[in-house]
Amino acid sequence: MTMPTSEELLTALREVIDPELGYNIVDLGLIYEVLVDEGRASIIMTTTTPGCPATDVLQEGVRGCAGLVPGISGVDVRMVWDPPWTPERMSAEAKRHFGF
Repeated sequence: MTMPTSEELLTALREVIDPELGYNIVDLGLIYEVLVDEGRASIIMTTTTPGCPATDVLQEGVRGCAGLVPGISGVDVRMVWDPPWTPERMSAEAKRHFGF
């Protein structure tokens, strides 16, 4: 079995929907970095604000979704707020969806 790539993990993480915004966290720009090393996924992410009430839900969604990718044996998720999230981090599709 080949190891999944960071791009494959990002594709899988599009299934995680921010419950407040109703949009996937990848296109919202909440995923800062995805690395895969020997079957272990390391994901750095943020929320739109440091006090976001959906933080735990989003982290668990990321762990669960990444853990379902074939070849992933473990998932580490680290939350950061530096650099802070801004709407500029959103994909062009998400910006259109939200009217930016």
